[in-house]
Amino acid sequence: MNKKRVVVIGGGTGTHTVLRGLRIYANELDISAIVSMADSGGSTGRLRDEFGLLPIGDVRNALTALAAEGDEHDALLRQLFLYRFTEGVGLEGHNFGNLFLTALTDILGSEVEAIKAASRILKVAGRVIPVTTDNVELVATYDDGTVVMGQHAIEETSPQAEGARIVSLTLTPEAGITAEAAEAIKGANLLVLGPGDLYTSILPNCITKGFKEAFLASEAHVVYVCNLMSKKGQTVGMHAAEHLAEIALYSGRVPDTVLVNTAPMPEELVLKYEAEGDHPVINNCEGDLCTITALPLIAGELAAVTPGDAMKRSLIRHDSQALARELRAIISKI
Repeated sequence: MNKKRVVVIGGGTGTHTVLRGLRIYANELDISAIVSMADSGGSTGRLRDEFGLLPIGDVRNALTALAAEGDEHDALLRQLFLYRFTEGVGLEGHNFGNLFLTALTDILGSEVEAIKAASRILKVAGRVIPVTTDNVELVATYDDGTVVMGQHAIEETSPQAEGARIVSLTLTPEAGITAEAAEAIKGANLLVLGPGDLYTSILPNCITKGFKEAFLASEAHVVYVCNLMSKKGQTVGMHAAEHLAEIALYSGRVPDTVLVNTAPMPEELVLKYEAEGDHPVINNCEGDLCTITALPLIAGELAAVTPGDAMKRSLIRHDSQALARELRAIISKI
């Protein structure tokens, strides 16, 4: 049987969620994940600063999402890759999977070879591909003239950028897409963007040199999974239509389908988000620019906070299986 080729583009927990659901259908889908290389926070940022290597946090997230769970040994190995140290001088906050990938890179001499080796060890159902192997920093320019460099600085909301909107996103120095990523995009049947932080997980892929050309050359059906909540310092005041416009601006192409959530959110959590300046993302799309598919997409269980994790994480997340079912339904019609 010829498997349909699905390529998920993004980074962070959003990409992990999509891949975790799609892995169930690995026997009928050829799955690839193209991940951002602009991460500079948390354990990843520390290792990047200390060893001068490419950021591997998003890679590790994708690898563990696609890792085998055939028996107790597979499950334990996946748990090990997700383990985060909660104490220890120099170790506190670090993720074991990040340390493992760093060691593999040192042994094998390349991040790409380390990813391939880790994929074999974890018996990954698919491929994890860095969008670039160039060492880059993300740069955001806001409408008040403020310029913030570094994914982590943008994530944490620079005080000077409070209330301002991002009007330009670039990489410094200019980075080129990997040949493997370009080939995967061009050969895909289904391209999935998101969910994930728009300006720090999704769009950093789109602004890599050569991405737009590969994206426009692809005959794949493009799906954008819209975020559930806004992100302070990035997308406050933006809803589905504004997200869609930014995707089109930076990728050069309007997605064919946008998935938006209709399930009600826990009121107490919404209030907590709103107290910090965020809000639910609603469907405000109009016209027939693309197909808007509205359906319940919220996970039944709230995301657990991992001990030792210094990064701020989303509490309300997508249901990985619901996403996978809908994506499978879309690709079955292609």
